[in-house]
Amino acid sequence: MTAPIPRDIPDLPAIPGMPKPLSSSVPAAAVLTPARRPFAAAFHLLTALLAVTGVTIALLLGSPLRVLGHFTIQSTILLALVLTLSARRAWTARRPLPAPLTGAALLYVLTAALLHHLLPADAAILSSPAGGAAAVPRATADHLLHTAVPIAAALDWLLLTAPGRLRPRHAAPWLLFPLIHLAISSLTRSETLVTGTAVRHLLPSLDIARHGYREALGTALLLALSLCALAVLLVGLDRARPDPTRRRPKTGFRLQPPVG
Repeated sequence: MTAPIPRDIPDLPAIPGMPKPLSSSVPAAAVLTPARRPFAAAFHLLTALLAVTGVTIALLLGSPLRVLGHFTIQSTILLALVLTLSARRAWTARRPLPAPLTGAALLYVLTAALLHHLLPADAAILSSPAGGAAAVPRATADHLLHTAVPIAAALDWLLLTAPGRLRPRHAAPWLLFPLIHLAISSLTRSETLVTGTAVRHLLPSLDIARHGYREALGTALLLALSLCALAVLLVGLDRARPDPTRRRPKTGFRLQPPVG
């Protein structure tokens, strides 16, 4: 009679001088073929079209140079470019864009939206009167730029991107662009002192000629701290949210050792 085959092979003693075996864990990306994501591509593209529509209406209703100087317009254009590239990559089954890039685009549009709803006088892009034929297009542009596009961008990020890819070190580079824009706005005096015309300051609460250096710089510091807090909150949310894009790998071998 033959001896029964043991279920578990006993541990063998380690051989001196032999290198340690490599880890047996295999990432799913190494065994899964890239797949097209048509729904994600369609949602990316739809959000980009909303952003382009809002920017186009604002450019048609106001002075193009002045409209392009607003942080809201600049951040919305960046979001449209990022989402267009993301749609192309999702449609062609390519790797998604780097998480710091998509996170920066989301941070900027959320910052512009919060500034609009908390400080409406500062975030107003179009200075045309409320009445008249331009009232409806102006309201449409404001709604698209400050409500519809930020909500769509947040849903796109929450539902169609993999979590856990942002790190606290990413927050510092994100802050360069808005802080530079904030510094330029806070150090620029109102054009009324130079030309004598009633030209509106980009950020009225940071108008040094109207509020003085102390109040304008205090407001700028408060906005900068709020932006830093929002960036850290975005990184923390990315680390805590579930993964909506995770798929179970369908392979012919096990990626993990059996239990029991």
